[in-house]
Amino acid sequence: MDDGGHLLAFARMDGAKLLSINTSQAKALSAASHRMPTGRLNPADEVKLAFASGGKLTNLKGGLPVIVNGVCIGAVGVGSGTGEQDVEVARAALQALNAEDFTS
Repeated sequence: MDDGGHLLAFARMDGAKLLSINTSQAKALSAASHRMPTGRLNPADEVKLAFASGGKLTNLKGGLPVIVNGVCIGAVGVGSGTGEQDVEVARAALQALNAEDFTS
């Protein structure tokens, strides 16, 4: 990421929507920045958030912070499905990383 963050891994499945590249990265950056799942901010702030960050932050569902031993060490961002599908895939990533899951 050119915003000071560090993209450690990225994968795009065949058939995934091209714009999901940007949205999944924005979801990860947003979840890490706010240290909470995306989709939980006040909807009235969504446009302000996107505008103030030059489109780098979003409130779309599918971004989850990676929290280990109470410390946010990064985030996972998933796109191309419905918001609920993206969260489900992101939760699987948290399980694979043995990270805490606060989505419930």
